Amino acid sequence: MQSSGTDHALYRLGDELVVRLPRIGWPDEGYPWPWAVYRWLRGRDATVERVDTSVRAARDLARFLLALQAIEPEEGFPTGGNSRAQPLASRDGATRQAIAALGADLDAAAATQAWEAALGAPVWDQPGVPVHGDLLPGNLLVQDGRLSAVIDFSGLNRGDPACDLMMAWAGVTPSPRR
Repeated sequence: MQSSGTDHALYRLGDELVVRLPRIGWPDEGYPWPWAVYRWLRGRDATVERVDTSVRAARDLARFLLALQAIEPEEGFPTGGNSRAQPLASRDGATRQAIAALGADLDAAAATQAWEAALGAPVWDQPGVPVHGDLLPGNLLVQDGRLSAVIDFSGLNRGDPACDLMMAWAGVTPSPRR
């Protein structure tokens, strides 16, 4: 199987297992990065083409998110590890540097204007709730047009639940997005 992970490469191990290896470093006896063997989950990435784009699919995802956010984290549950769940202002400097570095490849004035508008959005002022932190099509599996699994919880932490709404734009068509 060809791996499509961003941070990890996935390799089938027989019919029932998958090996998840970090994309950094070379595996050997002293391999310093965590790796794992998991049970293989059937399904395909949740691209718009593969998902039943009805309200049902959006509701399945919303039910998952509400259940995740309702979990009362125990002491020691990660907080702030995933910058997506933190206030945008924490990424202001890096974002402005990235806009400047793109030079002629980007309309810097328009990008800066959009960024400043985003910074003006209300900041989450409640205690952080559990968030997946990387809820994109590659981390959702579908079978027969329905959500069948949510995978890759490496970004799990507490923060602003708005970060998990990115799937509404990356994998849900406009009509059920509401």
